[in-house]
Amino acid sequence: MKILITGGAGFIGSNFIRYIIKKYRSYQIINLDKLTYAGCRNNLKKVARHKNYEFVKADICHDGVVEKLTARCDAIVHFAAETHVDRSIKDGSEFVRTNVLGTHTLLQAALKARVKRFVHISTDEVYGSRITGAFKEDDPLNPSSPYSASKAGSDLLALSFFVTHHLPVMVTRSSNNFGPYQYPEKVIPLFVTNLIQNKKVPLYAKGENIRDWIFVEDHCRGIDLVLHKGSPGEIYNIGGDNYLTNLALTRTILNRMGKTEAMIQRVKDRPGHDFRYAIDCAKIKRLGFLTQQPFEEALALTIDWYKKNASWWQKLKG
Repeated sequence: MKILITGGAGFIGSNFIRYIIKKYRSYQIINLDKLTYAGCRNNLKKVARHKNYEFVKADICHDGVVEKLTARCDAIVHFAAETHVDRSIKDGSEFVRTNVLGTHTLLQAALKARVKRFVHISTDEVYGSRITGAFKEDDPLNPSSPYSASKAGSDLLALSFFVTHHLPVMVTRSSNNFGPYQYPEKVIPLFVTNLIQNKKVPLYAKGENIRDWIFVEDHCRGIDLVLHKGSPGEIYNIGGDNYLTNLALTRTILNRMGKTEAMIQRVKDRPGHDFRYAIDCAKIKRLGFLTQQPFEEALALTIDWYKKNASWWQKLKG
C-alpha cells in the first residue's frame, strides 16, 4: 500500500509514520507537510533515509501538488491542521484556511484519484463540553473555539464526500494526546519543559476542567485499525479513558518531577474554555482497539524523553 500522509512532520503525524514504517515493511509513505512552526523534519530523522519514505514540502491548499501526489497513492491519512486553541482565539483565519479549505482541496484530489481509503483525523473538541456522560459518534456537534469549529467544518466536508460522491472517507476523533515530539505549547510538554528549566507552570483558573488523555502511540494504533478495518462513512472516537482535572494532571507532573505546588502559577481562564470532554469509544473497541500504555507509565516515558531531548525543544521554545 502507498499512503499519502498530510501533516506528517507534526506531533501525531510523525509518530504515526514511525509506527507504520516499523509495522508494515512493504508500505510506502509520502509525507506532505508545509512545515509550519509546529512541523519539524527532525521529528522524522530516524526514517528520513528509509527506502519507503518520501518527504514533500508543500501546502495542502495547493491543488496542483496535492493532485499529483494523491494520484500516486492508494490511501490518505489526513493529519494536517492548525490545532492550538489559544492561537485560534487570537486569529482564526489560518485555521479556516488550512482546516477547512485545505481539507476540501485534499478531498477533491482524492475523489479525482479514486483513492481506496481516506482517514480524516479530528478531535473530541468538535462535540463541545458536557457535565456527565460521554459523546457518541452520532451526537450533534457543538464546537466552542475557532479551532474546534474549523475541525467540525472539515469533518462535515469529509463525510459529505462519502454521502455525495461515495468517497471512502472515515473520520476519527481522539481525546488529548501526549508523548514524545509534541510541540511545547501544549500543556504536558509545556509544563514538563518549564519545570526542567525551573520555571512555573501556568494553570488556568482553578484547574477544574476535565480532559481524557491518550498516549500518542495508542492513538496511532487506533488510526491503524480504522485505516485497515474501518467502514467508509463512519466516525470513530479514540480515547484513553484517563480522565483528570487539569489540577490533578499538574500535581501528577509535579510529583513525577520532584516539584511542589509552589511552581503553579494561576492564570486567567481561557475565553470559551470547555469544562469537560468525554467520548464513548465502544465503537472502535469493537474493531479490537485496546490501549497498551498505562497513563502513569506513558507519562513517565514522556517526561524522560523531554529530559533527554532538550536540544529538540529548546530551539522551539526560543
